[in-house]
Amino acid sequence: MFELVKAGGILMLPIIACSIVALAIIIERLWALRSRRVIPNNLVAQIWQLHSKGQLTNAHVVTVKEGSPLGRILSAGLANRQHSRIVMKEAIEEVGRQVVHELERYLNTLGTIASIAPLLGLLGTVIGMIKVFAAIMTAGVGNPTVLAGGISEALITTAAGLSVAIPSLMFHRYFGGKVDRLVIKMEEQALKMVEVMQGEREQE
Repeated sequence: MFELVKAGGILMLPIIACSIVALAIIIERLWALRSRRVIPNNLVAQIWQLHSKGQLTNAHVVTVKEGSPLGRILSAGLANRQHSRIVMKEAIEEVGRQVVHELERYLNTLGTIASIAPLLGLLGTVIGMIKVFAAIMTAGVGNPTVLAGGISEALITTAAGLSVAIPSLMFHRYFGGKVDRLVIKMEEQALKMVEVMQGEREQE
């Protein structure tokens, strides 16, 4: 592996750095975007039970807020539960935008890596071919050993760049789709809570 990196030239260093950053983001987002962590089961039902029994206190609201991203959204509505439906929804939407931004954290970086990694590989290819032509001008084409270094550098950097870009792009698309699905579910849960607490919907 070290020999491959060495043969790939100086551009292997930023490609390797991109791979390390991409791997760290993928692992962190896989952990952070787990459905059970973002949207705990039966959270709205638990809140409604406390509310219907008159046991929903500010301490409970703080616990809900700190428990999950969905809890942060719901707690914004709960803090304004004495106000109208419109006020509750506006508070939820304001906090919801912040939560969505946090769910999308690092995804732009992952998308950037997916875009620049093949370009770094292409740059390595160009540099390698420049070395090939420089060797041809110096030694001619009779000695393939002289050309091997440049050709090897060109091929290795291209392969390395694509090896980083392909999984980065796949996970970028996957995480983007997962965030969209989670946002839809959180919107449904928040709307359900508002309508139930305002008496516009029966608790299921």
